Amino acid sequence: MADAAPEFSAPAASGAAASADTQKADRAAARKTWLTRLALAVVIAALLWAAWYLLIGRNHVSTDNAYVNAEMAQVTPLISAQVTQVLISDTQAVKRGDVLVRLDPTNARIAISQAQADLAEARRKFRQSSATSNALEAQVDARGADIAQARAQLASAQANVDKARIDLQRREALVGEGAVSGDEVTSARTAYAAARAALDLARAGVTTAQATRSAASGQLAANDALVSGSSVDTDPGVMVAQAKLDAAKLDLDRTVIRAPIDGVITKRQVQVGQRVAQGSPIMTIVPLAQVYVDANFKERQLRRVKVGMPATVVADIYGSDVVYHGKVVGFSGGTGSSLSLIPAQNATGNWIKVVQRLPVRIALDPKELAAHPLRVGFSTEVEIDLSGH
Repeated sequence: MADAAPEFSAPAASGAAASADTQKADRAAARKTWLTRLALAVVIAALLWAAWYLLIGRNHVSTDNAYVNAEMAQVTPLISAQVTQVLISDTQAVKRGDVLVRLDPTNARIAISQAQADLAEARRKFRQSSATSNALEAQVDARGADIAQARAQLASAQANVDKARIDLQRREALVGEGAVSGDEVTSARTAYAAARAALDLARAGVTTAQATRSAASGQLAANDALVSGSSVDTDPGVMVAQAKLDAAKLDLDRTVIRAPIDGVITKRQVQVGQRVAQGSPIMTIVPLAQVYVDANFKERQLRRVKVGMPATVVADIYGSDVVYHGKVVGFSGGTGSSLSLIPAQNATGNWIKVVQRLPVRIALDPKELAAHPLRVGFSTEVEIDLSGH
């Protein structure tokens, strides 16, 4: 029995070897089949990618470095006053013209009263100037009469001088014949000298009357210059007072702060009782119906991008189920790094080239925004159709 065992060991070993060879051949065939299928899959994927790139990919550029933005309105008081009422709160939606804050109007009302008094004073001064012109005209006429009177007195004085000269000449002619005494001659000479003095006085009177009339005429001209061509409403002094009254009324209107645009209140920084300063921001209004997307594309992606090209936007908040449609409306004037607070200094020995990104503004469809509102700062993905379709 022990000698018979080796007779069956050789056929068993040969059968095991044949089975191993068969399994090895099967594995090789399966591997070859798997590699062939993998190669075919790679080739098909490459063909599909090439077809996609030729038909679609080369006509689209995309980026996920894009964020929602808006032209936000800062609300600032135009006068300095104490806050008496705050009618809104953060996250509240408001319409343009809604009252946001009321300021203390006491000082503004006092300024209006003062301006009204100044306006009344200016109107009174204009009427007074107009009346003064009439009075000055009468004075000029009176000074003309004074001149006529002075000239008449001058003529009378001239006649007296002529008479006194003739009398003196007659008496001096009769002195040699003894017909006239010395006293008479002396009296005649005295009368002639007095007549000459009266003539000089009359001439001075005419000059004085003329000067007085010139002064009155000058005063009339100066006063006419103040009121000529003007009325009680167009007088410069009245207009200045009216402007001050309008400014005071405007300050009173500004005690009521209203919303300049439609939007949502953000960053409210005002409380009742606080004294706000002119020009200091007290809140921000975000116009959610007018938000846009700033997409930061690599510079090489923008070779064919032009204003007006259509774009699609997907926001992370809604996912790919909501697609916004918009268009390119503009490009930033510089890259993000060049417009940063501290621009990169490239003039160094260890400079390394970095691909720059340029902000591109994408306007969105208002109807789609109304259906699915966005907030400033949301992340989005933007794709621009370079074919223009």
